[in-house]
Amino acid sequence: MGRRPSSSHKVSSGKISARPSLHCERGGFMRKTFLAPLTVALCALAAAQTPPPAPIDRPLPAPEPPATATVTRNEPTPQQFTPDKLARLKVPAGFKVSVMATELGNARMLHVMPDGGIYLSRRQNGDIWYLKDVNGDGTIDATERRRVADQLKLVHGIDTRQGKLYAVGEKTIWVMDIARDGTLSVPRVFADNFPDAGQHPARQLGWGPDGYLYASFGATNNDAPTQNPEEATILRIRPDGQVREVYARGLRHTIGFGWHPVTKTFYGMDQGSDWHGDNIPPEELNVIKRGKNYGWPFCYGAKNPDPFVNVANIPGKITKAEYCATTEPSTLNYTAHAAAIALKFYTGTQFPAEFRNDAFVTFRGSWNRNEPSGYEVARVVFDAQNKPEKIEPFVTGFVYQEGGEWKQFGRVAGLAVYTDGSLLFTDDQSGVIYRVQYVGGQK
Repeated sequence: MGRRPSSSHKVSSGKISARPSLHCERGGFMRKTFLAPLTVALCALAAAQTPPPAPIDRPLPAPEPPATATVTRNEPTPQQFTPDKLARLKVPAGFKVSVMATELGNARMLHVMPDGGIYLSRRQNGDIWYLKDVNGDGTIDATERRRVADQLKLVHGIDTRQGKLYAVGEKTIWVMDIARDGTLSVPRVFADNFPDAGQHPARQLGWGPDGYLYASFGATNNDAPTQNPEEATILRIRPDGQVREVYARGLRHTIGFGWHPVTKTFYGMDQGSDWHGDNIPPEELNVIKRGKNYGWPFCYGAKNPDPFVNVANIPGKITKAEYCATTEPSTLNYTAHAAAIALKFYTGTQFPAEFRNDAFVTFRGSWNRNEPSGYEVARVVFDAQNKPEKIEPFVTGFVYQEGGEWKQFGRVAGLAVYTDGSLLFTDDQSGVIYRVQYVGGQK
């Protein structure tokens, strides 16, 4: 038999009682003795009777002072595209803008295939079209376009992989087989049960360099925390569609995203909240990192607390500044309310060498800013170390003042690099696909 455990003795009411010493080790384990079962029970009882540590007494943060802003609802009067309006568009020296296709309705996202075929999503119409300049005249007429998928509610972002086209709508991602002539098979559900669209129904997706599918789902509202943990996020989805994770959160509406062609760094362009004044919050270019929080709705830019968001909604008894300190700052900022839509890295060879691996962004245009912002295509300039250094206008002129009235003739949306290295972008208001080419000294 093993050695008898030690005992302690005391006199109580004239009787002698023996009490075995408890050898409870850290973590609830004890030394092996012949009284092990009794010891286990006594250790458990002792642990159960140990009071929990007293909570830290931290009061609620003091209420913030009232914040006021001058806000304006200013929607420039929409004008239909007409060929004479091309003269209003401005591009850098050596570039020219032309029209590749018209009368396309709610033309949103573009995807160019290696043979020059173009897939186009139309969110309001719930369909996808296939376009191709068969005769090579630089335009796509009515005989060179056809609808290849329909009844896809709020279909928007599209991408291809291994002979299949993937498309995302409000709550569903579909997959379709691509035929040689561009025809698509009947859509199949790839992943489902995503958050409701709310006021941000423009979903986006793209295959990452790691072989996973990424999809962005905007917030259902303007500036209040959402209940569904998949809202205001970018999700990472396994290649079979069966498992997904929240890759990054605190992103109000990051429709445009992509990976730098050299560094593979993940970038996204986020839309800031409305009704917070003319100049905040800015549109943000973010480096998207796994597991990070980008601050919406409480913070913007370089971890700046947003004075127009209710601090009472912050989880935990912390101030807005304390919360923002835990979030990721933006990499670059651009004019508030410009409404970033698509982001595309330039990998063609037609443009001058300094444009290679830069990014282009479409800004659809503001509706609640005194002087309109956006209504343009901008360029994200990367330096020699492949780091973003500034955002500058590239195609402008869609919005203008005439007779004291603001007018616009283009709400730009989708972006793609064409097979010849030119840049394509859509106007979802007039149903136009524009083409930007570099012609150097030509006239």
